[in-house]
Amino acid sequence: MEKRRVVITGIGAVSPLGNDAYTSWENAVAGKNGIGPLTRVNADDFPAKVAAEVKDFDPTNFIDKKDVRKMDRFTHYAVASALMAVQDSNLTIDDSNADRVGVWIGSGIGGMETFEKQFESFLNRGYRRVSPFFVPMMIPDMAAGQVSIFLGAKGFNSCTVTACATGTNSIGDAFKVIQRGDADVMISGGTEAPITRMSIAGFCANTALSKNPDPETASRPFDKERDGFVIGEGAGIVVLEELEHALKRGAKIYAEVVGYGATGDAYHITAPAPEGEGGARAMKMAIDDAGITPDKIGYINAHGTSTDYNDKFETAAIKKVFGDHAYQLAVSSTKSMTGHLLGAAGAVEAIFTAMALKEGILPPTMNLKNPDPDCDLDYVPNEARKVNITYAMSNSLGFGGHNATLVLKKYE
Repeated sequence: MEKRRVVITGIGAVSPLGNDAYTSWENAVAGKNGIGPLTRVNADDFPAKVAAEVKDFDPTNFIDKKDVRKMDRFTHYAVASALMAVQDSNLTIDDSNADRVGVWIGSGIGGMETFEKQFESFLNRGYRRVSPFFVPMMIPDMAAGQVSIFLGAKGFNSCTVTACATGTNSIGDAFKVIQRGDADVMISGGTEAPITRMSIAGFCANTALSKNPDPETASRPFDKERDGFVIGEGAGIVVLEELEHALKRGAKIYAEVVGYGATGDAYHITAPAPEGEGGARAMKMAIDDAGITPDKIGYINAHGTSTDYNDKFETAAIKKVFGDHAYQLAVSSTKSMTGHLLGAAGAVEAIFTAMALKEGILPPTMNLKNPDPDCDLDYVPNEARKVNITYAMSNSLGFGGHNATLVLKKYE
């Protein structure tokens, strides 16, 4: 059976670089920094002093005030991004197509802020003071649930939780749903609101976060001076659509999704497998799924977290998969500007990758001043680059050894 072709027809985002996808993309191309002082929690309590926070976002622009109170922030970001993506795609969902429109949105942590607040209420005032909305606000699938309610999308509905690979896995899995014929449209991506006391405490305790107090230079993927990632928040949502369905309604097309790979390291709960062995297999699987050879890839939006092992091993994995071509292709980490959005990262980065193909411009890796000798590829340092490419790849690697890769193609 011939595989159905899948294209991206709508994009929506709330990110540290802007409260919509276009602003986020334009600021990424301009090399703007979305990282600032940590304000959502008391920075004096932690060694990490900076974060990539969403700024000036008002959920009541998208959601009724009484409903806002029944949702965690990670769901606010997802609903807003999904509404923007569907509007951008000019898609109408009604009785004629609702059961063929699905939702697949993941979150790495879910409603951590809700959990903390409600646990405090429980400790101080007993179970009667815990909100009846506590569980439905906290569980990670509620972003997908609320988006389907808001949009009336009654098709395939799911949620992925694969730590920092969540956004990429979600889009990849949704792509497969359409490809095999179980839906015509999927609203998919990732969302996260992890800037809370307990998640900052946990990441500080396992020494994953940068201690650099300077927001301008704290996130510096592939740089010798890197010392950890900068925690971020937000959401990225794409509208995926079967090609003929999109053409029939005259939809605009950002890019085609052509390949997806997902693997497990089977190695360690937080550290990547040596030399990025699992990530290399995910990249190879995605290339094979796309039916192309590695030399066709012109650009990789790397996971590039600004942590010691990730950047070194992802570079090694790229060399393993691409051989000599590793030095011909461009690689960049937009986390140098957005920070690390955990479960939302791969989705926002998929949007950036699609835009890079559509507009013929590669976003830079900022703050790359002292290259690590182990990281010796072309990381598009410090300024965007105009170059037309046909195929691009986006990588995400998560705690638990989850690796996910998407291959996108310029649509012509």
